[in-house]
Order: sequence, then structure tokens, then C-alpha cells
Amino acid sequence: MFEGLRFNHWKTHDDEGVITLTLDRAGSSVNAISRAVLDELEQIVERLAIDMPAGVIIHSAKASGFAVGADIREFVEYAKQDTVRENIEHGQRVYEALARLPCPTVAAVHGACMGGGTELILACRQRIAVDDDKTRIGLPEVMLGIHPGWGGSARLPRLIGAIEAMPVMLTGKPLSAHRALSLGVVDATSRPQDLLAEARLLLRRPPARPFARRAKAWASNTWLARQILAPMMLRQTAAKVRREHYPAPFALIDVWKRGGSSIQQRLKLEAGSVAKLAQTSTAQNLIRIFFLQERLKNQGSGVDPAIRHVHVVGAGVMGGDIAAWAALKGFDVTLQDREMKYIQPALDRARQLYEKKLKTPEKIEEAMRRLRADVDGKGVASADLAIEAIYENAEAKESLYAGIEPQFQADEILASNTSSIPLDELRKNLGAPQRFLGLHFFNPVAQMPLVEVVRHDKLDPTIEKRALAFCKAIGKLPVAVRGTPGFLVNRILMPYLLEAMRLYSEDVPGPVLDREARKFGMPMGPIELADTVGLDVCASVGKELAPFLGLDVPPGLDDKIEAGKRGKKDGQGLYLWQDGKPQKPEVDKDYVTPPDLQERMILSMVNEAVACLAEGVVDDADLLDAGVIFGTGFAPFRGGPIQYVRSEGVDVLKSKLQQLAARYGDRFKPKSGWDQPTLARDPRDMSLDN
Repeated sequence: MFEGLRFNHWKTHDDEGVITLTLDRAGSSVNAISRAVLDELEQIVERLAIDMPAGVIIHSAKASGFAVGADIREFVEYAKQDTVRENIEHGQRVYEALARLPCPTVAAVHGACMGGGTELILACRQRIAVDDDKTRIGLPEVMLGIHPGWGGSARLPRLIGAIEAMPVMLTGKPLSAHRALSLGVVDATSRPQDLLAEARLLLRRPPARPFARRAKAWASNTWLARQILAPMMLRQTAAKVRREHYPAPFALIDVWKRGGSSIQQRLKLEAGSVAKLAQTSTAQNLIRIFFLQERLKNQGSGVDPAIRHVHVVGAGVMGGDIAAWAALKGFDVTLQDREMKYIQPALDRARQLYEKKLKTPEKIEEAMRRLRADVDGKGVASADLAIEAIYENAEAKESLYAGIEPQFQADEILASNTSSIPLDELRKNLGAPQRFLGLHFFNPVAQMPLVEVVRHDKLDPTIEKRALAFCKAIGKLPVAVRGTPGFLVNRILMPYLLEAMRLYSEDVPGPVLDREARKFGMPMGPIELADTVGLDVCASVGKELAPFLGLDVPPGLDDKIEAGKRGKKDGQGLYLWQDGKPQKPEVDKDYVTPPDLQERMILSMVNEAVACLAEGVVDDADLLDAGVIFGTGFAPFRGGPIQYVRSEGVDVLKSKLQQLAARYGDRFKPKSGWDQPTLARDPRDMSLDN
């Protein structure tokens, strides 16, 4: 059938009239759908339309999965050249030609099937997926500030109904094979070894979609249903994100609302909307963050951390959760504390985590067996990595190291989870300081993706690489930072929190401070954040960092702490807490918000970020933005503090700081570093420094 045609990215096989198309992008370990992949598919589909096979099966040759989505680097180039719409429409034409083939078509899915990959399988008549933990099917384009553009928004609501389809696209969360089957995204599941055989059976005997499911899908897409449901979806979305910050989900709802019964009309709306979104700063910043995330993930690639057994000292919230997470990810872990009564709560929390993550009793028990209590600390002698996670006191930590280090046999790594103490101070009495570093996790460990890999002047670069590889192995995003006070994240976050606390002591209501921070784009306001972290932790880190930063700890914190009102964990702090939620008091309707309130909080953080970059706390501006975004949740649509400086203008923000300094004092004076050339880079440039 394909005589005379040669393909770089597709393999074709004819077995008694059934054509198997195998996607195998050349020179890549994953299938990202590029223009070249689409061009070849276009030729193949044209030939299939002429020769009319008995059926077509599409699957992937990559072990990693079906397809990770569109080639994002190509998309960036299209955005620069203002050719997004042209290329979106090209992909739509190819997929629509596939959808119009009169012969049966089946997509056989394993592993990751995302974005453009999911849109490809939606253009097939039937879909079958491997039923295991690795299969993930999703349309995550909103995470990049756009929405599905190759027919996803046109086809999925019609396939499974808008009520089920829209949340899949609005959240971007992937579906398991089981969930995809229950929704009707796939028609069948199979064991890995049976995938292609089951796909052939599906070609011969395609199951009829239940009438009730078809009726439900049709009913939710009628003109009247769209006019009723769309405003409800808009309200629900607006309760979570602001339209001016994240326009993509709102645009997606609008495209669906306006889409009629014609697939061509729906595709036209979709293409126009994606092309418009691609030009927004939100999309440009979120795409840059995507590349930053990939860069962080890949730092540990190709290096064996040579770590099998992890020993954690300190079974408090941080130490216990670090131990639980490492065991979840397959490491043997011993957890040490003074008595079993301190370790047991950590084991109980670990079980709760495993029940949430692992589902089956067998996997839960297997993970629990990897996590062992070790009151006597015997696990140190056989550990490849020992992590100290005790309270923030330099003398106590040094005393602990003196007992741990002599038990090491060879090239074990000693790490501290300190959040603020300089490592040049902690390493001074060690026998092998070159194998000591910081692994600073963030609370809650199971949710926060960042780990600061903290350097000092004696660290062996090989040990740093092993630490980066360990972070990759446990599914975390590492950023290497200098071991100066507060490292990167806490050093930048603390001026923001201290300024918010100062404003609170000046009688600005907590809910107003939180509202203004969220208006800027922070995921949580500073008063709620302080209560969540714990006022005792804020005070401890604040006192450690304040002298270094030239700041004062505002009054009132110590009184709260002494009264046992440390925040969320005590049920009372700056707010009252019930069922894990803050009970924020009503603000007097006549209260007038100070016009520079947001600037006082946010520019405190940005000023410190500029200083960190100038001092080389991280290797470059991109790593700084990544660390602050993944460590604090700094408004992702703004791209990080350095990207924010670029978009607002160096002179503009520097002038605002000078005005604040004239009003409120020297703490707002622009720090050294505002003249760095990297601050002047075009904010529309989505490329990375490295």
C-alpha cells in the first residue's frame, strides 16, 4: 500500500488488510508530535483514503508511552513568527482526515498520552488502553496558558458529554486507564502484552456505545444546554482563578458555548482562540515555566545517585514526611528519633499517604515495609544517605554529626534539612565536609515539588550531582543554591512575610492582606501562609534571617507563640482555624485599602530576588525564577520575580522602591543588582539561560 513512500517517524505494517501505524519519532526517546510527524501522517492518511484497508491501528513504539503531546519548542517558534493559527489548522486538517476515514480505526494506548496525543486518539473511532499505573490520558494545555487546538475541545465534549469533558480540559489533570474507561474516553482496556491483539479484536467487533451515554452526551451539547451550563462553568472557574491572570479556561468555555453541531465550525473557533491565547504574556510565561520544569527534572539525568538506603534523623513533621516520601519512591528508609512515641505519628502519617497514593493493600504494605523505625540509629552504618531533620539549632546539629560521621563506611552522603542556617557554619567540624550538603525540603513534603540542594565552599561537585540525581529519583525538582542564610526561597520569602506582618501590626486586616496578595497572583495570602507554616517557624526563621536582611521581626509573634497560638496546627494563630480552614473575620465595609499595600509586600520579595541573583545564590535567572515559583507558588502566570522585573521594567520597579523607601524607610532601598544585563532581557523570550 505504501510502496515508494518512506517515513522517518512512522512505521507501517500490513497484516491481511489491517494496517498498523507505529509512531516512532526519530532521534527522540518520546513521541512529541511535530510538524514533520504530522506531514508524514497526512501522506499516510491520504493513501489510506484511496486504498481503503480493512482497518487501521495506531500505536507507539516508545516505551515511555503513546505521545507526550505537541512539540512545544515548535509551538514557541510559531508564536514568534505569528503562525500559530496556520499550524493549528494544519494539525486539525490531518486529524479530521483521519477521523473521516470510512474504515474502522483504533488507537492502542500505553503510558503517557497527553495533549496532541490525546487529540490524535480522539480522531480515531475506537480507543483501547493498557490498564496499569503508567497509563495517563489527558489534555493539559491549560497548564501552558492555551487550550486544546487539534480538535480536543471539538471532539471530547461530544464523545463523553460536556459535563464530564470540560473538567478534564479545564483542570488539565490526566485520567487513569480505569477512569478513562468509566468516562467513555476509551472503549476497552487490556494487559500490556495483549494490547495490539485486543486492538485487532476491537476493529472486528467494535462495541456499541450505550444509548444512555450517547443521549447524555448529545443533551449536554445542545444550544440550550450550552447557554445554561457555560455561565455555571464560568462562575466555578472564576472562584479558582482570575480571568486576567489565566484567560485560557475562560476562553475554552467560550469556544464550547459558541460551538454548534458542525465540526468545522467548532474547529475554526478552537484555532482562533488558541492563536489569540498564544500571544498572551500568561501563555509565554507558562510555557517558559514548562521548560524550566523540564530543565530541573533533567539535572539528575545520566547519574547514578548510588543511594539505596536512606537514614533520616528526626521524626517530626519534616523528617517523618521526608522518610515517608523516600520509601514511597522505592528507597529503603530507617527513621530515627529519641523514642518510639516520636516515630509512631510519622509512621501513621506515612500510611495515610500510601493509602492515598497507592490504592491497593499490597502496595501499601510493601511501602510500609520499606519504612522502618530505628530508635537506636543502627541504620546509619548501612545508609548511603543520612538526612538530619532535627530542630534549627547549629550546636545540636553539629553534635549529631559528630555521632553520625564516624559510622560511615565509604562515600556516604550526609545532608541537613536546615531551612536557614549557613552550611559553611555547619560543616566546620566535619571530617569529610566534601560529602556534606543541604537537602532542604518544603512543607508539606508530599505536595511541594522543590528541594534546595545547598552548597558550601568545601562541597565535592560529584556529591552535588549524586544529590541532584537522588532528587530526580524521588520525583522532586532540585535547585542548587549557595549556603548563605535562608538559601534562596526563604531568603526571598521572608521579606514578604515580615512586611505583611508589619502591615498586620499596623492594623491592616489579615483578610485585606491576603486578598491583595491573591490579587497579584499568589496562591495563598501571607497571613494565611504564616498560620499554615506555623508562627513559631516564621519567628525562628525570621530571627535567623532578619539581621542578615537588615530587617526587624514585627512585634506580637512571641506573645502568640507563648500563648500556644502557633497557627493552623494549634487551631488558632493570626486566624481561628476550623476543620483545617481559616475563619477570616469580616472586614469593615468602610475600610480603605492603602494604595501601596500590594507594592510593599511584593516589591520586598522582588528586591531580595534581584540581590540573590547578583550575589550568585543560584547559577542564573531562570533557576531563580524556577526556585521561587516551585518553592513559594509565586504567581506562575508572571513567570517568577526576575521575569516580573523584565515585564514591568527595571526603571519602573526601581523607582517604586525608591518611593517606598522615602515613605517607609531604608528597608525598601533598591539592593545591589538592579543594573544586571540579564534583567533587561525581552520578557517575551521563552528560551532559557542554559
